Amino acid sequence: MEPIRWLGLVAGALLLASGASSVLYTLVLPRAHPSRLTEVATRVTLRFGRWLGDRFSTYEAKDHVLALMGPMALLGAFGLWLAAFFLGYSLILWPLLQGGLPTALRAAGSAMLTLGLATARGGGDLSVPATVVSFVAAGTGLGIVALEIAYLPTIYGAFNRRETLVTLLQSRAGSPAWGPEILARHQLVGISDNLPAFFASWEQWAADVAETHTTYPVLVLFRSPHALRSWIVGLLAVLDSAALHLALSPSAAPSEARLCLRMGFRALQDIAPAWGMTVRLDPRPDDPVVLTYEEFLQGVERMREAGVTLERSVEEAWVHFRGWRVNYEAPAYFLGELVTAAPGPWAGPRRRIGILDPDRPLDRTPDDPDALRGKGGRWLGPSPRAN
Repeated sequence: MEPIRWLGLVAGALLLASGASSVLYTLVLPRAHPSRLTEVATRVTLRFGRWLGDRFSTYEAKDHVLALMGPMALLGAFGLWLAAFFLGYSLILWPLLQGGLPTALRAAGSAMLTLGLATARGGGDLSVPATVVSFVAAGTGLGIVALEIAYLPTIYGAFNRRETLVTLLQSRAGSPAWGPEILARHQLVGISDNLPAFFASWEQWAADVAETHTTYPVLVLFRSPHALRSWIVGLLAVLDSAALHLALSPSAAPSEARLCLRMGFRALQDIAPAWGMTVRLDPRPDDPVVLTYEEFLQGVERMREAGVTLERSVEEAWVHFRGWRVNYEAPAYFLGELVTAAPGPWAGPRRRIGILDPDRPLDRTPDDPDALRGKGGRWLGPSPRAN
């Protein structure tokens, strides 16, 4: 029996090292670094959420279920850390205490919960090694809980910063957000001069999201409070609006649009690999995209209806627009499908769900009090209940 106990001690030490490195890389080190335990908790939670979401037919019901996945992934990681430390200390105490493995389990649990009773009962007078292990286990339990408590404000602070700008986007882009609607809406209400500041704020936003969502990947699973809002679809719409402006009216496009595009697609290219996607960092501008030319024509027509001035022909603009979109379409579609983001136009396919035409902000005027110029809100393509 003794060799097995000492092998258990070695295994316990490896578990402690794995748990400590996971906590260090996830909670302490401000850098994107893979953590096996955290990744297991996150991916298991995501798979369960997607499976459960597929049991519902409407997007709103799916969103209600998937909204729990972010918090559940956090709790799952916390639980795995505590379990790894608990089992690790139990295996280390096994050869150091009289009695079997159950005694070591009670001793480790008592020490980590700082009860300080089970160890003394299990082995009478404690040896120096057992005493040291008990003290370290007690400190570990307190330290893990303290780090977890400090971790939550960081996560929710980053979430709130992200969602503030996404919420502001609803009045400019509809819900779900759509790139052509951004330019059309700015033209309709006469605020096109605000586009430079708009793109500048989204450049800063994209930089913040790139840093927080690579350092804390679980943030990708945290959904917007409103079912039809999504940070992924919102960023995609903003990038599309910047690319449309540069492709259709290059002389009038502000320099901030180009800067926003580059920061935006770099953010998506940084975040997607953490979830298993192989990203092409420098694709050719003539590479194919999923968005069709017919869909592009629909977006341009919406802008024309709003009175947006077009300097290039649609055929010429399509080549330039596609050259921009090839940089961000694939990672945006990948992340959107991964978390089942709001199924807006130009946002990529979703499993078992149709595409929702944006619910556009109403433009009531004395000449058009009922705002009949396209409220939106109708389903395009497959029915939302399609299997």
